Amino acid sequence: MLKTTILKAAQEAGQLMKSRFNSGFRIDNKEGINNLVTEVDHASEKLIMDIIREQFPDHFILSEEIGEVSTDSPYKWIIDPIDGTVNYANGIPLCCVSIGLENEGVMIMGAIYNPFLEEMYFTERGKGAFLNGKPIHVSNKTEVIQSCLVTGFPYTYLDMPNGPLEVFARLIRKGIPVRRLGSAAIDLCWVAAGRFDGFYEHKLNAWDSAAGFLLVEEAGGRVTDFKGDPYSPYQPRIVATNGRIHDELLRWINDQA
Repeated sequence: MLKTTILKAAQEAGQLMKSRFNSGFRIDNKEGINNLVTEVDHASEKLIMDIIREQFPDHFILSEEIGEVSTDSPYKWIIDPIDGTVNYANGIPLCCVSIGLENEGVMIMGAIYNPFLEEMYFTERGKGAFLNGKPIHVSNKTEVIQSCLVTGFPYTYLDMPNGPLEVFARLIRKGIPVRRLGSAAIDLCWVAAGRFDGFYEHKLNAWDSAAGFLLVEEAGGRVTDFKGDPYSPYQPRIVATNGRIHDELLRWINDQA
């Protein structure tokens, strides 16, 4: 029932996104510059929560727009009703629904759906990673210099030492291709599918990465923080790779290459 529910929620919310795309919906700005939220974000969130609550009314929910709906349940649903809202608000179809599910603090399941590409990614701990029902695996690249990477930048940029712009400049000055799609969940999906060899970002929230980091791990990849420690979606920094370039990419990020 957990799998059925997560897939139903992702599918129906994605179709809602698609049906409202370029439809003249209201756009508001949250705290910070270009931190957008649309009425479709709220509608998608409500739809997902209604589907979850219908089957599991006592489960804990953490969602980007509404925040925490706290309970004593060991199950926690972590929801991004539209990952890539700036893309969505500007008519760019690189955005998705992302739903992760924890049990007793361990991520056990994730679904990410891009309705514009009709790509449904699903993962369950210990059972692999899938795109539209078919198994996916990370790439085989062994060196960063040969890799295609992806990253993102926080909307509120902190001028920190070794920050996003410094790391980005370090890589591209060596001729390493680094893309910026505007959706961390899609970035993680495409690492899992072998389209990108690695992804890093300095500042994410739990709903950005909860489903995607498990997808990468179940596709054979590796996910850590910038120190190389096991990844938690409740801290901001992430490095997700095919595993083969991971240690080298960490050195590039930490200016030790």
